[in-house]
Amino acid sequence: MAELLLRGQGLGDVQAVLFDKDGTLSISEPQLLTLAKARVLLCLQRVEPALRPELERLLQLAYGLRPLPGQGDARPAAICPAGITAVASRDHNLIACATALVQVGLGWPEALALSEQVFAEADAADARRAAAGTARGTSATTDGLLDWLEQLRAAGVCCAVISNDDIAGIEHFLASHGLEPYFAGFWSAEHRPRKPDPAAVHGLCAALGVAAEHCALIGDANSDLRMAVEAGIPQQRAIGYLAAWSVPPLLAEPHPQVHHWSELALA
Repeated sequence: MAELLLRGQGLGDVQAVLFDKDGTLSISEPQLLTLAKARVLLCLQRVEPALRPELERLLQLAYGLRPLPGQGDARPAAICPAGITAVASRDHNLIACATALVQVGLGWPEALALSEQVFAEADAADARRAAAGTARGTSATTDGLLDWLEQLRAAGVCCAVISNDDIAGIEHFLASHGLEPYFAGFWSAEHRPRKPDPAAVHGLCAALGVAAEHCALIGDANSDLRMAVEAGIPQQRAIGYLAAWSVPPLLAEPHPQVHHWSELALA
C-alpha cells in the first residue's frame, strides 16, 4: 500500500482508487449538453405546437440544462453537475423524458414509446459524431490526469472506474485515450446493483480483490461521496473533484475536495 496525500496532508494508506468517469476522469459537459439538447429538440418536434413551451421547460429542468451565470439570455449553455444528465443512467433519463410528456397530457404508454424513439434517434446521431471523433465517448480527460495515473501505477495502486455510463461508453472512453493499461476494472450502469448503491462499491472491490476500507473514491457528486462512506471507505478518502464543470458542483463538507490532480500525491 501507499499513503495518499492531499496537498501534503496524509489521508491514509490505499490499495486502490475508484474513479467516477463523467465530470471526474472526463470533461464531458460539452458532449452531454449537445446530447441533452438533441433529446429536447427531437421530443418537441413530435408533439403538438401548443404543448411545446411547457414541455421544453419541463425537459430543461429534468435534464439540468441551464444558462451560465451572468449570461444575458436564458439559452441553456451548461449542465447542472447534480442533474439527471450528469449523474443518472440512460434509462433514468428516458423515464424523466416520459414523465415530462405525461405532465403535458400524453398517456404513459404513448409517452414511453415516444421517449424511446427520441432516445434512439439521438443515440444514432451521437454514433455518427463518434465516427467523426466528436462524440461524448471521446471527451477530453481532465487536466493532469495521466501524470496522476502514472504515479498510481508506479506505486502499485490499483485503479478502477465506477460510473453510470454503460459498458460500451466506459470502454470507448478508456480506449480512445489509451487509458486501458491504468485501469484494472470498472462497474457500469449495466452492473447490478448500480451506483449510488454502496453494494456497487463492494462488487467492484470484490472484483479487484481489495477491501473498501483500503480504497479511496474520487467523484464529482454528493451521491458518489455518500456511497463511498456507506460502503466503508473512510470519509477522508471519499474525495470530491470540482474542476470538470462550467459551474463547480456543490459538494458536502467535510469531504476533501480536489481542483487539480497535482494536489494529490503518494508517499
